[in-house]
Amino acid sequence: QVQLVESGGGAVQAGGSLRLSCTASGDTKRSYCMAWFRQAPGMEREGVATIDNDRNPNYADSVKGRFTISKDNAIDTLYLQMSGLKPEDTAMYYCAAFWGYCTGDYWNAREYNNWGQGTQVTVSS
Repeated sequence: QVQLVESGGGAVQAGGSLRLSCTASGDTKRSYCMAWFRQAPGMEREGVATIDNDRNPNYADSVKGRFTISKDNAIDTLYLQMSGLKPEDTAMYYCAAFWGYCTGDYWNAREYNNWGQGTQVTVSS
């Protein structure tokens, strides 16, 4: 298991940028599929981006070309660089992980058994 702590959220205007970070601790020597999910009030949690130890990224259609997921294994940190932010990107953003590679139903939140506490992103028009 890994413990995940997100940071970097905040309030920005539309068109702005933010970089979210997720620092992992615990059993970090295993290979994990790591992901960013988000949840807006009254909405289901949705997958935004995933990456595994081969650094193969996957993106939701709604963020392709605007968001970039990356990881620095040396410091056990996952990032989400967000640019061209829109009001509809407003949500609580969560870091998540499960042991293995990002195959199968990696957009299904129930596949992930490690979650951070979330960081709020608010985009104003």
